Amino acid sequence: MSSTTTTLPPAPAGPTGPAPSKAAVAGEGRIGLRANLRHVGALVRRNLLQIKKDPESMFDVLLMPVVFTLLFVYVFGGSVGASLGGGRQDYLNYLVPGLMAMMGVNIAMAVGTGVNDDFRKGVMDRFRTMPIARSSVLIAKIVVELGRMMVAILILLAMGFALGMELKGSVYGLLGAVALTGAFGAAIMWIFILLGLSVKTPQAVQGMGMLVLMPLQFGSSIFAPTRTMPGWLQAFTDYNPLSNLADAARGLMLGGPTGNSVWWTLAWAAGITVVMAPLAVARFRRKA
Repeated sequence: MSSTTTTLPPAPAGPTGPAPSKAAVAGEGRIGLRANLRHVGALVRRNLLQIKKDPESMFDVLLMPVVFTLLFVYVFGGSVGASLGGGRQDYLNYLVPGLMAMMGVNIAMAVGTGVNDDFRKGVMDRFRTMPIARSSVLIAKIVVELGRMMVAILILLAMGFALGMELKGSVYGLLGAVALTGAFGAAIMWIFILLGLSVKTPQAVQGMGMLVLMPLQFGSSIFAPTRTMPGWLQAFTDYNPLSNLADAARGLMLGGPTGNSVWWTLAWAAGITVVMAPLAVARFRRKA
């Protein structure tokens, strides 16, 4: 009586862990433009639904333009307006274009806290299992924050016109000022995304962001003319991108000269985006 021995084939070698996730990451570069746009659209819808469920997240957008306009016009309008050679009305015309620049950078900070909060809640763990471009997650955040920024600017302009602001330039100049503010705000968002991916808590994002934004905002031409400042501070304001943005918006809306402010603002926006966007996406890939 003979026995027959059956030899089983060897089991396939290699890990059996999260292969789909690795494949998705490896194939990210092969995702086409149409698929990328579809992914961005789906993620934008997801972020908008979050705002719908939490309408309190829009309080900063709705109230900040009203509070800052009333505060600065009626507290500082008389004295600063006199330095401009007029009164409160002249200061209102001076202030509103500057506040557009301030709204852009303040609202840009929210995208950093949002990205940080999503990581803490584990939302990004779900995204990393999907075959989507990692950049689409960040671009969707920027698109939604740009929408929030436009709402804030519309409220700011409505408040300004209600108080008697005069549009001395053309409507095209006004639209150009809004578009320039949006372009610069989108560039700043990449900085805050990188910050949100690098620190541990949303509070740290806000704290570090305010430490940078406060000197940039008050050391600029947003709230007052720079000619009354000390010489060393005037030298700082000359290179401050917020001064360039405020002066460009002011010239476009009031019909005055813009000088090189528009081109400097566009150069700042392009330079920040070129440097910060790849760094933010690379950091997002490593963190996710």
